[in-house]
Amino acid sequence: MKELWRLLLTPPSRGAWNMAVDEAILQGMGDGSALPTLRLYAWDPCCLSLGYAQPLGDVDLPCVHALGWDLVRRLTGGRAVLHTDEITYSIIAPLNERHMKGTVLQSYCRLAVGLMELFRLLDLQVEVQERAGTIPKNPNPVCFEVPSTSEITVGGKKLVGSAQARRKEGILQHGSLPLTGDLTRILQVLVYPDEDARARAASHLLERATTVETALGRDVSWNEAAQAFINGFSSVLDLDLQEGELSPQEIARTRMLVENKYSDPNWNRKQKT
Repeated sequence: MKELWRLLLTPPSRGAWNMAVDEAILQGMGDGSALPTLRLYAWDPCCLSLGYAQPLGDVDLPCVHALGWDLVRRLTGGRAVLHTDEITYSIIAPLNERHMKGTVLQSYCRLAVGLMELFRLLDLQVEVQERAGTIPKNPNPVCFEVPSTSEITVGGKKLVGSAQARRKEGILQHGSLPLTGDLTRILQVLVYPDEDARARAASHLLERATTVETALGRDVSWNEAAQAFINGFSSVLDLDLQEGELSPQEIARTRMLVENKYSDPNWNRKQKT
């Protein structure tokens, strides 16, 4: 029998709202008020998100503001991601849910099967990155710079990035799939010692990451990608994805988290100690 999950397709929203929604759902896992959830969404305006422990010093804040982009810190780890021209997914489930239980790597591997099917449905030949990358002394601030274990690549280039947060309430996994556009745009708002270093970073990024459009040779709309997500995850992970909405309790929690956390500059300045 297929496992019942909720499917949420939410409209493009600001960074603070998007991150607050995911945490509000995660809180619901703790009190048993929410089903395991696959959420697919987008961002408006463009938003730079930082990993939970990433230094805010990586970011040129005046440049972010001048471009009119949002800035938010995620609950999940990893490095900076520019959210634009992409489809974003979140998976929120209890700690003992059959796809999520065990180690982080084990859950990544299970969910990667669903991602692989998504790309098969788009007629895109991809691989799962098997080797664990070493952590450099000065890690690159860009999430898509280096593939890591159990992430999806095409021709050796990173295509989708994912990160997890594990809390007593449950597990939240974020993922970003760039559909089109110039991946080097993110470098405008990151701090480099000089323009030569920025140019080298742009070259390295394009050597190591790509978009669906570039890999496939055609445009893939958000709706087409979303349908492939739904079909891929439901079939190979044996899920009964039932489209739903945020509950009144989740909406109330989201508003509180927007006001008291994700819109608070102190959260964006946060560094893990």
